Amino acid sequence: MALYESEHTRWMREWMDKHPEERLAQRTGRALWWDKPPCDEEEQRRFAEARVPQKAYYFDVN
Repeated sequence: MALYESEHTRWMREWMDKHPEERLAQRTGRALWWDKPPCDEEEQRRFAEARVPQKAYYFDVN
């Protein structure tokens, strides 16, 4: 049984095969927006100290 592959997926697969230079741009974009380096202990401590407690009902203006 063959698995379904949409026209868009097929088109993207063929386009990426024809334009291999785009894989570098794809990896660069992913690294920029998604792959974040882990925080060290000092940075985590500063984040915890800077945290402001949230009100129980934060829509209340008082």
